Amino acid sequence: MSKSNYQRRYPIGAELMSENETHFRIWAPKAKGLDLVLEGKLGEKTMKSRGAETPPTLKPTFVPLEKEAGGYFSGIAEASAGCLYRFRVDGSEKSYADPASRLQPEGPHGPSAVIDPGAFKWSDGAWKGITLAGQIFYEMHIGTFTPEGTWAAAAEQLPELAKIGIRTIEMMPIADFAGPFGWGYDGVNLFAPTHLYGTPDDLRRFIDRTHSLGLGVILDVVYNHFGPEGNYLSMFSDDYMTKRHENDWGDAINFDGPNSGPVREFFITNGRYWIEEFHFDGFRFDATQTIIDDSDEYVIGAVGRAARKAAGKRLIVLVAENEEEEAKLLRPRSEDGDDLDAVWNDDWHHSALVVLTDRNEAYYTDYKGSPQEFISSAKYGYLYQGQPYHWQDAPRGTPSLDVGPSAFVAFIENHDQVANTVEGQRVRSQTSPGKYRAMTALLLLGPWTPLLFQGEEFGASSHFVYFSDVSEGLRGAIRKGRFQFLAQFPSMASEEVQRQLPEPSSPEVFASCKLDFSEREKYKEIYDLHKDLLRLRREDERFKEQRPGAIDGAVLSENSFVLRFFGTHADDRLLLVNFGRSYQLTPVSDPLLAPPLGCEWKTLWTSESLRYGGPGPVRVASDHEAWRLPGEATIVLHPVPQKSPRRSPSKRNQRSPA
Repeated sequence: MSKSNYQRRYPIGAELMSENETHFRIWAPKAKGLDLVLEGKLGEKTMKSRGAETPPTLKPTFVPLEKEAGGYFSGIAEASAGCLYRFRVDGSEKSYADPASRLQPEGPHGPSAVIDPGAFKWSDGAWKGITLAGQIFYEMHIGTFTPEGTWAAAAEQLPELAKIGIRTIEMMPIADFAGPFGWGYDGVNLFAPTHLYGTPDDLRRFIDRTHSLGLGVILDVVYNHFGPEGNYLSMFSDDYMTKRHENDWGDAINFDGPNSGPVREFFITNGRYWIEEFHFDGFRFDATQTIIDDSDEYVIGAVGRAARKAAGKRLIVLVAENEEEEAKLLRPRSEDGDDLDAVWNDDWHHSALVVLTDRNEAYYTDYKGSPQEFISSAKYGYLYQGQPYHWQDAPRGTPSLDVGPSAFVAFIENHDQVANTVEGQRVRSQTSPGKYRAMTALLLLGPWTPLLFQGEEFGASSHFVYFSDVSEGLRGAIRKGRFQFLAQFPSMASEEVQRQLPEPSSPEVFASCKLDFSEREKYKEIYDLHKDLLRLRREDERFKEQRPGAIDGAVLSENSFVLRFFGTHADDRLLLVNFGRSYQLTPVSDPLLAPPLGCEWKTLWTSESLRYGGPGPVRVASDHEAWRLPGEATIVLHPVPQKSPRRSPSKRNQRSPA
């Protein structure tokens, strides 16, 4: 086989050239020689099934690849879509999956498969993409979102999500990983959509369907580590990983050391690939604080910029999780930033959970759940922007006072935070109904960008815990590591509680995390609460605009506060939030409570409604009576023309004549 001049789309992986020819290319500087090992063809039944069947035993064909400069090997072979293959280094007995495999039909330990990305016919040519403005994210784990745990089954639920006002699915990681179930954060084949959820075309069909319904889909990508099982990168190069930087999961990925160029290329290509071949609408970058890169261009910024270029005119949204709360992620490259659109705001979550659960331990220690914390979040995003953070005994965050509110993603639940309880309990079960309704309203009407975790919208009773089933030799280590992590919470550190923690490798534990959609009717009051709030946010001009500088707030009591959303034509909104008991607000001295000239306040929406299981609405505001704030409630007031002239003040309130 002679060296080819084939113009590849991507620098690595298997690419079909014609119906029966495929070009293969791999970075393997550790190898002196490298063979392509062809192992037959994936059967039609296997291609259409959810799982994987072992193909008939065939004598493998060995095709030597040609060595290129820089440690690459490449070549052409007679291989069509569905052909199974691996790579063999220096004639060894074992062969391994392609690091850039597009499909692992038997998981990471099995062969890779050649895929034809052009076989699927897209219907989303008119799709223009998504923007951050007015966004509502919905975090989804495909394996537990439906009983079937497939893209095909999840697609059947998309019309309902679109109907209630969800704007974008945030899909938890799907890179193929070892074992029959898992969260997805231990992926090892970063180009291969996991075989557990269906075929690559099933994923394309899911995304095509979301776009037809006006929904976007962003992918949660893990660029900070590889999983503990099925990672064979070291067979091809020792330079994928480095000991120069610390990492929570072992060796860090080498983004800035010797031979890091092809490693960076690998991840930048991965970003392009998901955008181009699957039409994803952006990414959520996991745990970016553990992605250490001293290069001139931070690799996450590089991936994001390549992804935007790959999307062309289609708009995408890039979100980061960053525990250290670094605002540079949001700044343009001209200001030494990374050009991302949004960040997860853990500060908001921690304040909310302290209010809802009185859980003031571990990483909740530095939060009071006070009214001022929510006012500050509404105006400035992160609470910690460089102040001392006692839980970590170090300053936390960087200044972000100039960043608009929509750049901060707020949530009551996400996969991590629900799982960081004894049994993965949903927040609804840890607080009172009134507080839960009030906090939900604050989340969905505030100026930040809200995120809901799957099932939260109807009050799902299913728990969500950490689950991961790998080989028996690793189960004990994963269990120990997970339980040690939870022991940072004193309430979960005792031997008695630790014995109660769910076993991550248990199939029953995994099954218990699946949603039950009949609960949409069972918990109709909660579902109606979310539907009405999503509609109010979508339709009300003040709540949907998220205009920087158009909001202010004031503390009214130890447990209550007001946010005022300013309009331009006497169309302000007041969001009154009281997490405490009902009380009479006297005096009503804060100017933010004053109605626009010639207007009076009227209730537009209340979490107290009987429709949501509340006690029923009460009159809150009057121009001549004391205000009454119902307990554990959120109220929306809007201005209406005054029905009668304002009462004149009594003589006793006038200044005495001189």
